[in-house]
Amino acid sequence: MTKVLQEVLEANKKYAAEFGEKSKLPIPPGRKFSIVTCMDARLDPAKFAGLEEGDAHVIRNAGGRVTEDIIRSLIISHKLLGTQEWFIIHHTDCGMLTFTNDEIYDLLSESLESAAIGEDGWYNPVKEGGSEAGQYINFLPIKDLAKSVVDDVRTVRNHPLVPANIPIHGYIYEVETGKLVEVKEATEIGKQKNKEQDL
Repeated sequence: MTKVLQEVLEANKKYAAEFGEKSKLPIPPGRKFSIVTCMDARLDPAKFAGLEEGDAHVIRNAGGRVTEDIIRSLIISHKLLGTQEWFIIHHTDCGMLTFTNDEIYDLLSESLESAAIGEDGWYNPVKEGGSEAGQYINFLPIKDLAKSVVDDVRTVRNHPLVPANIPIHGYIYEVETGKLVEVKEATEIGKQKNKEQDL
């Protein structure tokens, strides 16, 4: 058993011992909203959005980027589990700002072991055992944080399976301050549409 596995199982044992009435929480989120955000370990949506278990759906990936799977999850979140409001939240100092698709393709083609970052950018300490398969993935790196939020909100807003009455908010989380900063252009794009606007 690895040290990490042992720590996780020990923490879970303590958590389960105090689980109490949480087994009676309903499946639909009580506050009827979803957050799409980054997997970065410095972000704790429960803390920055004031969540308790059962409150909201939190959907995470690298960068908090809107992918087909994020769309799939949001559609299920609304259609089957009743969420009525969505947030797209990217963040400052994101690792997705530190590389391009071409750079990660090159890194993967050289080695599948973890890369390191130095003064000249990312590099592979181990230079063997790579694969060319990375070139078939768009890793969705970010060049401009505000633009990435706008693009992702627009992608959700324009999807044919997303109802017009769901407001979609665009924000950037500041890892330096813990604040959520609105990307106004994104939120404007994400506003509820009425029938007149659709005509």
